[in-house]
Amino acid sequence: MKTKVIPERLSALRQFMEENKLDAFIIPSTDAHVSEYPPKHWESRKWISGFTGSAGTAVVTKKLAGVWTDSRYFLQAAVELYDTGFDLYKMGQPDTPDMTDWIVEQVGSEGTVGIDGLVYAASDAIALQNKLQSKAIRLETSLDPFSVIYTNRPEIPNNKAFLLPDEITGESVKSKINRINCELKKVDANGIIIVTLDAVAWTFNLRGNDVDFNPVAVAYGYVSENEAILFINREKLTEEDANALSMQGVTLRNYQDIFNFVANLPESSSVCITGSKINYKLHQTIPASCRVVDISSPIDLMKSVKNETELNGFRNAMIKDGVALVKFFMWLEKTVPTEEVTEVLVAEKLLEFRSQQDLFVGESFSTIAGYGSNGAVIHYHAMPDTCLQVKPEGLLLIDSGGQYKDGTTDITRTVAVGELTKQMKVDYTLVLKGHIAIATAIFPEGTRGSQLDILARKALWENGLTYWHGTGHGIGHFLNVHEGPQNIRLEENPTKLQPGMVTSNEPGLYRANQYGIRIENLIVTQKYQDTEEFGSFYNFETITLCPIDTTPIKKKLLTKSEKKWLNHYNKMVYRKLKEHLNEEEKTWLKNKTKPI
Repeated sequence: MKTKVIPERLSALRQFMEENKLDAFIIPSTDAHVSEYPPKHWESRKWISGFTGSAGTAVVTKKLAGVWTDSRYFLQAAVELYDTGFDLYKMGQPDTPDMTDWIVEQVGSEGTVGIDGLVYAASDAIALQNKLQSKAIRLETSLDPFSVIYTNRPEIPNNKAFLLPDEITGESVKSKINRINCELKKVDANGIIIVTLDAVAWTFNLRGNDVDFNPVAVAYGYVSENEAILFINREKLTEEDANALSMQGVTLRNYQDIFNFVANLPESSSVCITGSKINYKLHQTIPASCRVVDISSPIDLMKSVKNETELNGFRNAMIKDGVALVKFFMWLEKTVPTEEVTEVLVAEKLLEFRSQQDLFVGESFSTIAGYGSNGAVIHYHAMPDTCLQVKPEGLLLIDSGGQYKDGTTDITRTVAVGELTKQMKVDYTLVLKGHIAIATAIFPEGTRGSQLDILARKALWENGLTYWHGTGHGIGHFLNVHEGPQNIRLEENPTKLQPGMVTSNEPGLYRANQYGIRIENLIVTQKYQDTEEFGSFYNFETITLCPIDTTPIKKKLLTKSEKKWLNHYNKMVYRKLKEHLNEEEKTWLKNKTKPI
């Protein structure tokens, strides 16, 4: 089916390009809000190429087409792009051409490249334009071919949105607006344009159902000393919520009004934006008379530092998630040896057990249940017609999470479902050593995630092994499961880890066509100690509550202190979950958390 449909779509795009005198067209993964996961209306790259990963850019020229994506998706993209007319370009690999260089080579001098400026990050569009101009290539930024060639294209979602009470957020909208204005004063800005959906959601204590797995609503925002405006289709809000926002000093305007509003900002205004987090079309709307302060979003940093109410919400959500996981793993253990369990059924049962928990809203992402060789596909998604049966042998990797009104969860466990090879045990233990190294890290104030990343990889590197994804990403509070600005990864990131930040700890190892291993908990940066001479030091509190499987461990590879941490962690899991379990579940968990 795909092999016929994708080439037809490719032909339609090339016809559009010919009619508009374009030599190439670039289709990013994002939407008008520069989202990692866009509403279906903006899933143009997925539609045109058939590649379903969350990260990647498609380029179509008159004769060639390609998708550039990162290492998380190499195996997946190779399968999904096969025989579609799109070639796979593996980013970061020595033989992969830079996308813009490739475009320059294909288009040639005096050619024209097209993008839809509404779905292209301003910083990327400006960099692209500069590079193309230096090669005498024109960039056309105002065309949306998918409004023409994408038949039955989903509308921009208009689902109901709702406000979270202060008892869950821990801070009123008015208080957040005041704090945002304090940050704006520090950079001499009058106002800030808020584009990303999670930043809008956090600022206005707003949640919605416009994107799968992410509880956000399609909207823009603007905050200044004089006004706070939420640009949202009015019918998305109840009268009660509209009045509640008004009481907090928020004015409501229609979603599309943002462009006219920005175009009419007062002369000599100083407006704060983040170039990588505003679409090019809106960026170009800012009057030339305005001073643009292009900095990392102060809202993103504020959002990443959770208050005590939010942290307690996370801890409550972890208990509920932990209970659901105990029920699930008990079911898995009983069922795999006796009847057919598929990867799809694994995901369905996880959702079933989570949905029984209080304040559960939905999954925080599509469950990754990879058995055997599928575990090596980092963002694998099981499909009913191609999924594997989980046999009582080898390893099963399950990466899943829940959205609860009081917190968001994200957890990966790799479990033994039967007999293991020696190599599996060694690999599992090396990944576990990296996980423990992050969990037990103590570091001075001012440390960045990139400075800690080596701790997760050291044991692997020493054995000639590695993984290519990041070690940790920020987590939203009943918001996006991937949240910045902090992370733990090899690439440099200037954001310093601060108390209250919730981050994942997820080293892994993937042997293509054999198996994958990843162990993930969520950790909170916290104060460890203050010293007179050397300042403050931080460490992490691990808040995820689910036993780490000890069956695959090669014990002699763990140090005494690593065993101590593991035993202490599993003991904590039992202590915090036992009162929420029945006797059978309690007995099962006690057995799973016995010291090694």
